[in-house]
Amino acid sequence: MRIDRTRFHDTVLAGVVAAASVALFVLYEHGRLSSGDLVVDGVREPDPLGALLVLLACVPVAVRRRWPLAALCAGLVPETLLAGFGYSTGVPGLSGLVLLYSVASNRGLAMALGGLLATVLAYALGAAAGPPSATTLSDHVVVAMVLVSVWGAGRSLRLRRAYMEELRGRAARLERARAADTRAARAEERSRIARELHDVVAHHVSVMTVQAAAARKVLSSDPGLAGEALTAIEHTGRMAMSEMRNIVGVLRTDARAELGPQPGMEDLPALVEQMREAGLPTRLVVEGEPPPLPAGVDLAAYRLVQEGLTNSLRHAGAGAKAVVTVRHAPHELDVLVADDGRGAAGASGRPGHGLVGIRERVALYGGILSVGPLPGGGFEVRARFPLKDGQ
Repeated sequence: MRIDRTRFHDTVLAGVVAAASVALFVLYEHGRLSSGDLVVDGVREPDPLGALLVLLACVPVAVRRRWPLAALCAGLVPETLLAGFGYSTGVPGLSGLVLLYSVASNRGLAMALGGLLATVLAYALGAAAGPPSATTLSDHVVVAMVLVSVWGAGRSLRLRRAYMEELRGRAARLERARAADTRAARAEERSRIARELHDVVAHHVSVMTVQAAAARKVLSSDPGLAGEALTAIEHTGRMAMSEMRNIVGVLRTDARAELGPQPGMEDLPALVEQMREAGLPTRLVVEGEPPPLPAGVDLAAYRLVQEGLTNSLRHAGAGAKAVVTVRHAPHELDVLVADDGRGAAGASGRPGHGLVGIRERVALYGGILSVGPLPGGGFEVRARFPLKDGQ
């Protein structure tokens, strides 16, 4: 059987308080008594009735935390009778103090004040009903100080409990908020890594596919040219693997990540040269003085050019040419990737998942993206990034 520890402890406390109260009642100094049941100086000699009233006053201590105010009121009745019958001077016994403390420490302010008021009224009633010569003004002052001190100690414990509970609740809320922020950050990081991986894989695989197709066509007629194409495929594959390791390296927990700088606009010449080697004649045009760019805008603009050229390589068709135009204005970065191809996929078939990801990148930095066919044929991908204070 499971034992209610709180009730068990209160029952034991009630027994201890009862034993102490009966001992104090029996061993009370009665040198002022002259004989029998006669009251001398307002004090009556201990007898079985008085001992029974003392025990009855201690019984409610067993339920002091379950029904504090009811237990206090029940305990005040025999204590008031003790004072009225002349067994004591009217000073509340141990049980009354324990019950007053329990009400103050386990209930709200209104109920605690009610318990204090009930104790004071019970004491006043017992003092008025008892022998007038039994107490003095100093006795009443001492009783008032004891009652207020016990009540104040109980309220202090109550407030401390509430404060600690508030601290625990605040810590729990902060922990939940931190966990939610962590989950959101992880989700955002997974989304970012997914976009980066798509851009890297789509670009390099497209280049490798075109180079492999070119090698297959000239393998019999020109083995040397086919070997160059295979070498280019190997180089492109190594670049892809290196970039992928840099991107997913932050996810590794068993070894130090192989981190490296992210590509940016200064890497566009190498990208354009790679596209030329893949079979797409590409030209880079830079207008204006390149200012220092924020890291996010720098990477987003590079990925836009990379995805636009990959799109042209896939769909522009044989003989198509591409032009990358970068315009640096005081408060804007304008990036344009256009080709003159007439691929079989058609203008409506050009945009894919990569361009959708690019749209998210551009919107993240407040830019404007336009994607679509050109009037005279071909396709363009263009983005305008706003820059603050020339950056």
